Amino acid sequence: MRCPFCGNVDTQVKDSRPAEDHVAIRRRRFCPACGGRFTTYERVQLRDLVVVKTSGKREDFDRDKLERSIRIAMQKRPVEPERLDQMISGIVRRLESMGETDIPSKTIGEIVMEALARIDTVGYVRFASVYKNFQEADDFDKFVSELRPGAPD
Repeated sequence: MRCPFCGNVDTQVKDSRPAEDHVAIRRRRFCPACGGRFTTYERVQLRDLVVVKTSGKREDFDRDKLERSIRIAMQKRPVEPERLDQMISGIVRRLESMGETDIPSKTIGEIVMEALARIDTVGYVRFASVYKNFQEADDFDKFVSELRPGAPD
């Protein structure tokens, strides 16, 4: 593993342990050249996924991008970070196990919304506001009224 500080290719693993509910391995590394310390994570990747945007553009699936968008939606919400990590890992496993390498962005959005709806309504609405491209307050009002059971139309 190349040192992110000095570029040395000979770094040493000082500590390894399971992370994220045993879905990844967390490794603490040390660079003997510059003395830098850094952490890496090792995850199983079943297949390379490609996201097909609604415009038809294709790009490689980026777990970090998915994680960022979920963490933004869940910012300042009373949900443990470990629970979010488990949810994100579950989403990625679900995408990988679909059997397809090309996955429409709409499918990813629907899976994320389904997962968020189960753990936090506010995060769900925040994510939906970006995913569904809300333009005005009425869009929020309509969406939230659909969440309420037995709400008058």
